[in-house]
Amino acid sequence: MEVCIFLLCAMIFLSGIAASVHPVKAFLHHTVHLSCHFPNSQKIDINNLIIFWQKDTSKVVHEVYYGQEKHENLSPEYKNRTKMDMGKWTLQLLHAGVEDEGRYECIIMQKRSEQSREVIHKSECSLHIIANYSQPEIAELHSGELKPNGYLNLSCSSSGGYPEPKEMTWLISYENITHSTTAHMDVSQDAVTKLYNVTSKLNILVPTQRHTNISCLLHLKEQLGSLASVPLGIGRAARRSSRGKLQLDRKAGES
Repeated sequence: MEVCIFLLCAMIFLSGIAASVHPVKAFLHHTVHLSCHFPNSQKIDINNLIIFWQKDTSKVVHEVYYGQEKHENLSPEYKNRTKMDMGKWTLQLLHAGVEDEGRYECIIMQKRSEQSREVIHKSECSLHIIANYSQPEIAELHSGELKPNGYLNLSCSSSGGYPEPKEMTWLISYENITHSTTAHMDVSQDAVTKLYNVTSKLNILVPTQRHTNISCLLHLKEQLGSLASVPLGIGRAARRSSRGKLQLDRKAGES
């Protein structure tokens, strides 16, 4: 009941307070630091303040009533996972998971009298979780020896990352010339961990006249850059054996 009354009071007083959204990025399973961005220029004693953190306006993340942390009203997923740094006005969220992504609000109220409280500050943080993808790895999909004028079938895979990547491109290099192609990327998400696995496939004619390097790039979101595979080196000779079949000289990583 006390939480409901507080939220109602907050809704009444917040209309005149501007709030900006501060983006926060954190690695999976690390501790997240969410700041209230409260300057406290008037040097108000924390014993005269209520500090209230909520997620998506529906989940109680943390409460500090007049200098004392309260835990009985917290949403179940945040119990024993949060603590407040009173000196820095910062909330620590432990062992962050993908499900913790979203908007967090810090609401600060000042006690005016025994029956009166006034909202004096509000700020929002938008939390984005990051999990590192594995290095993309190229694999050959065909079996046996390749036929003359046949196709080389390759796949490139990366796993265990978050958020979902933008795309995967293939780079085919020979004689100081590089061609880039974007192929379809199959994406799957683990139902439990919420992490992504991605795979892309490439079919090209077998190089026969020149040494060729093939690599793939996984392009990530959130300005996180790209991940490159170890190049697959295909030797100059897609040479014929004595039986007339095609053989490849391939060295991973050769340039």
